[in-house]
Amino acid sequence: MDLSEREPGIFEVRWRLPGAESGALAFGAGDLTPQLPPHCRVVATAAPSTWRADCGLAGLRGATLSVRGIEASRIDVIVRVSWRDGETISGAVYPAAPEFVVPGGRAASDASVARVAWSYLGLGAEHILLGYDHLLFVLGLMLLVDSWSMLLKTISAFTVAHSVTLAAAVLGLVHVPPAPVEALIAMSIVLLALELTRPLDTPPTLARRYPWMVAFVFGLLHGLGFAGALAEIGVPSDRIALALVSFNLGVEAGQLAFVLAVLAPLALARRLTQRWPQAHLVPAYAIGALAMAWTFERLQRFWL
Repeated sequence: MDLSEREPGIFEVRWRLPGAESGALAFGAGDLTPQLPPHCRVVATAAPSTWRADCGLAGLRGATLSVRGIEASRIDVIVRVSWRDGETISGAVYPAAPEFVVPGGRAASDASVARVAWSYLGLGAEHILLGYDHLLFVLGLMLLVDSWSMLLKTISAFTVAHSVTLAAAVLGLVHVPPAPVEALIAMSIVLLALELTRPLDTPPTLARRYPWMVAFVFGLLHGLGFAGALAEIGVPSDRIALALVSFNLGVEAGQLAFVLAVLAPLALARRLTQRWPQAHLVPAYAIGALAMAWTFERLQRFWL
């Protein structure tokens, strides 16, 4: 929710729903309605998602902004208020905290930095933990390596790669349509699963010898997927670097949490593989089947 003061007390309001641009509206987003303070009245509507509100002499300092229906959703709303004198305040509205009180005075700008950082940190962690395709790829990488040192190198390569393309896309240096990116991400998981089906006693392939290289190459692709998610969320123009770094740190924190959570199950799976060598095919085919389903589903978007 972006509110920009165009004339004294008159704000242009832009309401941006997640997934609206790609045509895949986030579940529950259509039920959300921004609520301005009672003293604000709509004076003009340019589009369903853009209108002007006259908040009079009271303006928006100290006023309460809210989002109707957010309590029953799993969506966070980034709020940005900018005044004619250049001051900008950023914050967020959550299901657990459905109201945002606009601070007053320039001292509040410093406090908004912490709110933006915390908001995008949580959004990054949420995206990776609910981004099952990214997690499945990380799981495949963990199955591909056979030592702690190689695991560290492989996960680090994936992290560096997707951080580079995420930053490049958000800063406008790279632009790729989201539909092919999502389809290619699914295909990358299929290729990784195919590698996992190879018999363990065969000569190691390039991917087996240098899994960090595979992680880096496909990590560049996954970074574009993270950038697409961040683009749908929106980034405050006055806090681009802060939002980008915080979102990326949230992604890394969520990824690290996932890696730590699956270490013990993977250790057990490796013991089973030592007793029954064919057992390694079970996760490989499970990952590959799910990734193929995602591939077909996402390829359909080119014709829909």
